[in-house]
Amino acid sequence: MSFIRKSGLPIIILLAAVVVMVVLIMNKPKPEIKEVEEKAFLVDVIPVEITDITYTVRSQGTVVPKVQSALTSQVSGIIESVSDVFVTGGMYEAGDILVTLEQADRKTELKLAQAELARAEAAYELELARGKVAEEEWRSVGRSASAAPELGLRKPQLDSEKANLKAAQANLERAQRNLERTVIRAPYNGMITQKNVDIGQFVNTGMVLAQLASTDVAEVRLPLTDSDLAYLNLASSEVGNVILYANVGGGLTQWPARLTRDEGVLNSQNRVIYAIAEVLDPYTRDADTTHKVLRFGAFVRAEITGLSAENMVVLPRNLVRLDGTVLLVDDDNRIEIRDVEVQRADDDDIYISAGLQVGEHIITSAVPNAFAQMPVRIAGEASTTENTSTNTSVE
Repeated sequence: MSFIRKSGLPIIILLAAVVVMVVLIMNKPKPEIKEVEEKAFLVDVIPVEITDITYTVRSQGTVVPKVQSALTSQVSGIIESVSDVFVTGGMYEAGDILVTLEQADRKTELKLAQAELARAEAAYELELARGKVAEEEWRSVGRSASAAPELGLRKPQLDSEKANLKAAQANLERAQRNLERTVIRAPYNGMITQKNVDIGQFVNTGMVLAQLASTDVAEVRLPLTDSDLAYLNLASSEVGNVILYANVGGGLTQWPARLTRDEGVLNSQNRVIYAIAEVLDPYTRDADTTHKVLRFGAFVRAEITGLSAENMVVLPRNLVRLDGTVLLVDDDNRIEIRDVEVQRADDDDIYISAGLQVGEHIITSAVPNAFAQMPVRIAGEASTTENTSTNTSVE
């Protein structure tokens, strides 16, 4: 009997616990059902600002000399000496002697031409005297000189000697020029970009001795679209209207330039027009030059100051949608889809001439599936409202 009481007690306790648990579960209060409040989409906005602007056109190109030519020899001969600057990269000034050819043969030719001229002058003077003698003999027989035959007065012989004299003079001038041409001088301020000959080498007439490039002015060919040219005025371009940029020695350097012309032909391959920007004294040879050296062959970026425009709205390019509309927030915090008139667009900005008013707010956030009258929350206003609600609840 005592065994049964002992073994049945745990069962009774377990049953009682089950009963209590069932009662508690049945009497548990049901949770309050609350509707989930869906908040409007949160967006960032910027106010519309109207301003006057000056357009900037961006391009790039390679620096080349405006004037470059081949240095050639006008006479043949052996190179007797060259200047110290007659090396690739050597700088020279206009009139500097670059190459000197052997002059012995040219001096001999000059002496022969001088002797030939002296002989021709003597022959001319002799024939002139003979003509005077013939004229006097004709007069001595009582005849008028005007009626004398030209042959009798030796005029044909005189004309022949006069022609020989002129030929001798021309031959002397040529001999003098050929002697002068043995000294080859620089045609302009510049540098040698390629050297082809050296001392002791025989050169023929017309042989290219070196390639030269003028250092007075450098050019940059800037590819522009036809729409870019619409915002530029080449006729009024001044030095500084174009700023060239390049990295030199690890730092960004700039040079002032100006547009001088466009090439006038639309490139058939890339459909652009090339405008030419000029940089004065790129190698800073002038004492008054303040900018750094701009070397030929350097790749530069260009910012060109163009025409001005009034009452424009400038927006980041991504804020104007492909269909030419922008997203605004009205006074009721709802989306308005507005058509705008785009005057110009570049890589970064879009310039709007009509369709927006001062004080309106443009959405800068990406809004998926945006539609008209869609409710939104403005970021700054939303945070202020939430803070106010939190403070009220704490009180």
